[in-house]
Amino acid sequence: YRVDTSLVLPKVSPAQWQLRIHGMVDRPMTLTYDELIQKPMIDRDITLTCVSEAVGGNFIGNAQWQGTLLAPILRKARIQRGADQIVMRDVHGMTIGVATDPTLDGRDSMLAVAMNGKVLPQAHGYPVRVVIPGLYGYVSATKWVVDMEFTTFDAFSAYWVKQKPAWSQQAPIKTESRIDVPKRRSTVAAGQVTIAGVAWAQRTGIEAVEVGIDGVFHEARLPAQDTIDTWRQWSYTWDATPGQHTLQVRATNK
Repeated sequence: YRVDTSLVLPKVSPAQWQLRIHGMVDRPMTLTYDELIQKPMIDRDITLTCVSEAVGGNFIGNAQWQGTLLAPILRKARIQRGADQIVMRDVHGMTIGVATDPTLDGRDSMLAVAMNGKVLPQAHGYPVRVVIPGLYGYVSATKWVVDMEFTTFDAFSAYWVKQKPAWSQQAPIKTESRIDVPKRRSTVAAGQVTIAGVAWAQRTGIEAVEVGIDGVFHEARLPAQDTIDTWRQWSYTWDATPGQHTLQVRATNK
């Protein structure tokens, strides 16, 4: 999924791209694209979720991201005590504020340069974007990132946090689930029908999924979890009877 914050997608060449790290650090630094791609690279399956994701909505997506871990880079700047927020800016000056801890706590927070085995698409932040698992996109998914300023939440409110009513500064993703098939208000033949979808509880993982049929819940089948930072597929085989029915789904995190 995409949420654009600019009417015109930024065009940034790798030769011109730089990441400035400054603010409450002892060693301000600037990283070029050539320096970035020389660092160790990782591949990670990570689900991104928008805080505006509605029940059965499409503001969620799963992809394989390729890039370098963010934490080793930030630690080289020697972060000062009390710097509990990183204000990230894109090439147009859009501000995204993220808590410092999730970038350093061992999760696979990264500077991504590729997506699904291909160079990062322009619409997804080419040449470099941020991906931080477990947080809603408005604090964790800065595209076309060029600046990271260490500060405090008391000292600065990023763009989305200033919206009314105020948005959360921390923004951890909540446990959610959805039905993908059959579609809402669809008609199926009586007999065996597969009900299936995805559930997600990033940083904790999904323990169980239950499917409700006319108010009675049944345990769904769960295949192996990919990672705790991705959604988990589920399915349930239903012996459908003629008539109108209401289907629901609920998930339990670990």
